[in-house]
Amino acid sequence: MHETKSLLLDSNFPALFRKPLQILQVNLGYLCNLSCVHCHVNAGPKRTEMMSRETVDQVLALADAANIHTLDLTGGAPEMHADFRYLVRAARDRGIEVIDRCNLTILEEPECSDLAEFLAAQQVNIVASLPCYLEENVDKQRGKGVFKDSLAALQRLNRLGYGQPDSGLELNLVFNPQDAVLPPDQQQLELAYKLHLQQHYGIVFNRLFAIANMPIQRFGSTLVSHGRFDSYLRLLKDSFRAENLENLMCLNTLSIDWQGYVYDCDFNQMLDLPLGAVSKPKLHISELHLHRLPGAPIATAAHCYGCTAGQGSSCGGALA
Repeated sequence: MHETKSLLLDSNFPALFRKPLQILQVNLGYLCNLSCVHCHVNAGPKRTEMMSRETVDQVLALADAANIHTLDLTGGAPEMHADFRYLVRAARDRGIEVIDRCNLTILEEPECSDLAEFLAAQQVNIVASLPCYLEENVDKQRGKGVFKDSLAALQRLNRLGYGQPDSGLELNLVFNPQDAVLPPDQQQLELAYKLHLQQHYGIVFNRLFAIANMPIQRFGSTLVSHGRFDSYLRLLKDSFRAENLENLMCLNTLSIDWQGYVYDCDFNQMLDLPLGAVSKPKLHISELHLHRLPGAPIATAAHCYGCTAGQGSSCGGALA
């Protein structure tokens, strides 16, 4: 796989500074039942990196100390972690909102037959990847049979109340472009998704998040292989909109990797850009001083243009 970090460090991206911490985004490990082309984590079935129980408990201690309102769980497939349910229960017992970034197909795996029911019982907010509403496009990007399994999982979630009016069970879908282009208008695309999925499959959901592909890890390597890395980065820079800066996730979110090291965002984590500055040593969760976070600088590089291009992009979709 081609390395892209060195191609991103020379950057004139505007300086950013932290606001009070509200969200912990935790990567529980890189193990996943899929190997998607656009994956910025390079996750897959052969990955073995997984967070220890000790670090899971450190995450919960940090959540208590920081009085956060949201715990955002990602991977890999976070549900494949042995302590996933332990962590979810502990967070919900504290009144913390939990987001599960789910690839949907994991709900159809035999060993996860009761997972959807567990998520519903704990009132977990599901953010589910469905990069298109057409079978051919989804299977091309994520693997043969993924679209069919994703639909089955969505229908199961709908039967449990997810995405239904006034159920309190939130189901949001995630769109990623098929190519080195910016996502289309999120609002219009959401309407198209809702119309197609409702008419053809009886599926409903709350919101669609349109997220730009980052030029890092597996997707970045593919761009390099095809000689398109520079042109995609130029597209991101040329589409920069300053008004998106004030809504970036990194301002109030802390990203934690499977070993317990902290970063300004999930993308910086995948590039191994330490919290606060490119040149600093990595900081472990056990060494973190919360009172130093507000006003602290955020580590940036050229990939940050991916979050500020066009309508903007974050783990919560468009920023504009």
